[in-house]
Amino acid sequence: MSSTHFSHKIGLIVFDLDGTILNTIDDLTDAVCFALNEHGFSPRTREEVTSFVGNGVLKLIERALPDGHKDPETVKKVHDSFNLRYAEHYADKTLPYSGITELLESLKNKGYKLAVLSNKPDPFTKGLIEKFFGGIFDVVEGSGENTPRKPDPTGELRIISALGETPETTLHVGDSDTDIMTARNAGVGLIACSWGYRSRETLEKAGAEVIADSVDELGKIFSENS
Repeated sequence: MSSTHFSHKIGLIVFDLDGTILNTIDDLTDAVCFALNEHGFSPRTREEVTSFVGNGVLKLIERALPDGHKDPETVKKVHDSFNLRYAEHYADKTLPYSGITELLESLKNKGYKLAVLSNKPDPFTKGLIEKFFGGIFDVVEGSGENTPRKPDPTGELRIISALGETPETTLHVGDSDTDIMTARNAGVGLIACSWGYRSRETLEKAGAEVIADSVDELGKIFSENS
């Protein structure tokens, strides 16, 4: 864990979804493999799918397709198959990371405003949050027509404004280089999480200065600053 003291009193914490508060990789892998198989392509391993996530479903499908088959028409067909499958099975194997629900409830009870900003499509994002964390978050946004995917800071800045905070009083918590760039683009503080879909080494190379290696360590960082 990298210990830190925030330079401003934090009022808002914006969490990533996949790989940060929910372990979604098995349902994502199942849907990717179903969609690939439906169009005659070989399945991908859990490890491969883990390396492909982080920039939205369309990019996930593009990365999962073999070289020579990444044309827009093929990507769209496989993407459509993925969406149909995932819509019915997006919470079959997905679960919160151990201890994360208790941490979120503790942060809420301490008066923090809490939000989710994900590159997962908005309907899936809202559905998962309602299923696993109903009533905890003040704002939940996935990608969509009005919310460009991270690292574009539009969604983050809109959440900050809607909740009456500033970039200086906001922290972003996420598990990927995309989250690191999002925090940088929005001018907010960052805590990176190495228990998700990217290694500590990857997070360090992307510029993360504060890294929590477990949910307990993340809680300790907030306790140091409460």
